[in-house]
Amino acid sequence: MFGAIHHLDLTVSDVARARAFYTGVLGFAVVKEVPPVVVLGRGDVVLGLVPAGCGAGDRFVAHRVGLDHLSFRAGSRGDLERAARLFDEHGVSHGEIEDTAVLQAFVLAFRDPDDILLELVAPYA
Repeated sequence: MFGAIHHLDLTVSDVARARAFYTGVLGFAVVKEVPPVVVLGRGDVVLGLVPAGCGAGDRFVAHRVGLDHLSFRAGSRGDLERAARLFDEHGVSHGEIEDTAVLQAFVLAFRDPDDILLELVAPYA
C-alpha cells in the first residue's frame, strides 16, 4: 500500500534564503515554482520550501511534535569529508563525522539556515 516518500515540504522563514542554501550548497535543482512555494529535486528526493506564517526570526525547534531531523544518504565516508569541507567554505554549521554503530554508518550532522537539523549518512563500506 505504501512506498517510498514522494516528497517532503519544509516550512522555512525565508524561501529565497532556503532556496539558495539547498541549491547552492546541497546541489538541489529547482523543479517548479508555484509562488510562494519552490519545489526542488535531487535524484529521487523532492523537497518543497513553504513560507512560514510566522514573523521573522522564528526558528526550528527539535523535539517538538513534527520534524526532528532529515537524513540524506551519502555514498561513502569520503563523501562526508568532502561535504564537511564544502560546508566550511560556505559557513554552514556542522558537527564532526560520527561513527554510529547502531546505524552501521557514518553520520555528518549540519544545520540549514532555519536551524533545521540535517544529516548525511554513509553506510559502512
